[in-house]
Amino acid sequence: MSATAGGDDSRSDKSSRSDKSPKSSRGPHSPESPGAPGTTPTLRDTLLSSGYLKLLLLSVVIGVPIALACFFFVSIQHAFQHAVWETLPEAVGYTEPPWWWPLPALLLAGLLLAPVVTRAVGGGGHTPVHGLGGPPLGPDALPGVVFAALATLPLGVVLGPEAPLMALGSGLALLAVRSAKRAEHPKAALVLGTAGSTTAISTILGGPLVAAVMMVEAAGLAGPQLVVLLLPCLLASGVGALVFTGFGEWTGLSIGALELPSVPPNVPPDAGDFLWGLPVAVLLAVVVTAAHRLGYLAEAWTTRRNTGLRTVAAAVAVGVCVAAYALITGRSPAEAALSGQIALGALAADPHAWSIAALIVLVLCKGVAWGICLGGLRGGPIFPAVLLGAAIGIACSGLPGFGTTPALALGIATSTAVVTRLPVTSAVLAVLLMGDDADNQMPLIAVCSVVGFITAQLLERKPR
Repeated sequence: MSATAGGDDSRSDKSSRSDKSPKSSRGPHSPESPGAPGTTPTLRDTLLSSGYLKLLLLSVVIGVPIALACFFFVSIQHAFQHAVWETLPEAVGYTEPPWWWPLPALLLAGLLLAPVVTRAVGGGGHTPVHGLGGPPLGPDALPGVVFAALATLPLGVVLGPEAPLMALGSGLALLAVRSAKRAEHPKAALVLGTAGSTTAISTILGGPLVAAVMMVEAAGLAGPQLVVLLLPCLLASGVGALVFTGFGEWTGLSIGALELPSVPPNVPPDAGDFLWGLPVAVLLAVVVTAAHRLGYLAEAWTTRRNTGLRTVAAAVAVGVCVAAYALITGRSPAEAALSGQIALGALAADPHAWSIAALIVLVLCKGVAWGICLGGLRGGPIFPAVLLGAAIGIACSGLPGFGTTPALALGIATSTAVVTRLPVTSAVLAVLLMGDDADNQMPLIAVCSVVGFITAQLLERKPR
């Protein structure tokens, strides 16, 4: 699965690869069933073929180990993050990290990441400015991806764990299929790799529903092709989410998933919310797109020459942005560092704990830091964008007639649509995050997802 930001080209490429696949590759163990010689198999033929039924069974089987691997991955990452930003500052006498804390932390992150980017197979994963990645990464890239994520994300890199998780899921899924089988049936391997990615991403996005919708929207398929790809992904992600949830309750370990434990009081949006909400959605799309464009510039700069040294410089620049936020606002630098799950929950629970000035500084400093990370470091692009959208929405909620709850809802939906270019997925994610408040906010969420998506399409221009 490739949920790329501005990923229209990746969709067309994938469709063309699928359409041009030779019919001779459709054997009894392929996800497509051969009908009569020279004819295209029907959907029923495909679903009932022995090869496809084996693929569904394998999707269920791989969902369990992938979910367990992802559980320990995010648990370890969350534990490292807690140690760096809470335990260690307290051990040296601070109640919270001082303003300068991000500078050595991000310097260390750059030093750890530089050799991975320049020497490891797969370069530590896809560059996040291009979205959640391209084709599924193979097993040989897993060590670099896992090390890059666990060694750098907890140190304050302004990216999320979603892209490394998807790479981990696809790599483990492909590892379950022998190399000879992958070469013999490349389409089956692609479906299996996508199912592994979907399983992994479902563990931190509220279950299989968001992951399945994301896969459908990102694949750009229709008709029988969509069903053939969707069923293994739903099975694998459903089983994986069940194992992931049960194992989490059994162990009591925290995973830091994207969630809102508490949201502002539920109020239905009125005319004022729509009158303010649409221009705010446009403003939000402009800000997030500008930060995303900075990612392309950062990528071009870090890859031009001296990639290792420039990767370290990019990490230090991120540390400067985060430290500047703490210096200007007097608040914890952890709010501007990291992926933003914790800060998002705190912002939703008590929106008025931040002044409008603090929210503006948060958007500026975290937005620049996120843009640099998109092009120069490794991780997922979605989580920080969600916090930026929520912060912009809350900052604008003081406008006459514009409520806090609608502002939060449209901020989450619009920012996600801008960064993923998947408006339906963004609306579903916002609805799930808002919980009981979602019923009243659905119309505004749907409209602003589309407004953000269209605005981003009009504004996005990759630098040459």
